[in-house]
Amino acid sequence: MHLPEFKIAVLIPTRARPMGLHTAIFSLFDLAAEPNTIQLLLGFDRDDAIGLTYFQETLQPQLDDREINYTVLTFDRMGYIGINNYYNKLATHTDSDWLFAFNDDACMTTKNWDIEITQHTGQFNLLKVHTHNEHPYSIFPIWPRSWYNLFGHCSRHQMIDAELSQIAYLLDIVKIVDIAVTHARPDLNQGAGDATHNERVLLEGNPAHPQDFHNFQVVQQRLIDNETVAAHMENLGLDTTFYRNVLAGKQDPWQQLKVNDVHNQMTQIAASSS
Repeated sequence: MHLPEFKIAVLIPTRARPMGLHTAIFSLFDLAAEPNTIQLLLGFDRDDAIGLTYFQETLQPQLDDREINYTVLTFDRMGYIGINNYYNKLATHTDSDWLFAFNDDACMTTKNWDIEITQHTGQFNLLKVHTHNEHPYSIFPIWPRSWYNLFGHCSRHQMIDAELSQIAYLLDIVKIVDIAVTHARPDLNQGAGDATHNERVLLEGNPAHPQDFHNFQVVQQRLIDNETVAAHMENLGLDTTFYRNVLAGKQDPWQQLKVNDVHNQMTQIAASSS
């Protein structure tokens, strides 16, 4: 049986945000109880002169000085429309119990956050941190790498947080943990967006589009993935009664999502799996 080298792998795609990336990384490692058990994966665009120069001249020497375990990958630019593919590729280089999808505009604010995660090791849950407006999705998803092993990717869709969250809610395996992350996204803080933010293309809001998160075929593929995860859980001897009752039409699939949606932020939910 393979024992992972690390407990947690943090995945951060980044573009032209040197100071934001610096804050994100060191907020994580400064507040970690066991930084040597954390694997850092960074993804840069090959044409990102700002980010790569800052990394090589400033950030890399600091990471080396602190003996932080890191891997850097460079990509032909895929943009926000393909952000899941950055996470997918970064995850292939991980060797950990958990995957943690982080951002270059995020800041960890909880001391010993890594211990909070690792106390759930061995459980098959999607962990949800506290962040802006207590969104019901796991905005910075933390999930077992064994889930990734089922598919060989983190997410089929650009909206990795939404995809993982919806699959997990249908299985009743979303667990809120005592970790807080500040998200400095401009539209959440009434600030002017930078180029990286302003150039985003969002695949949500037009179900007729074949790649939209709520397109019928996209939803159906997500439900197939749900069945794959459920079968894996059953092989592990884990309870899937909630999910099986959803399929039988006996259970509201979004029951726990609605409970966690304390500010009624959800305006669209994928089609029921019944």
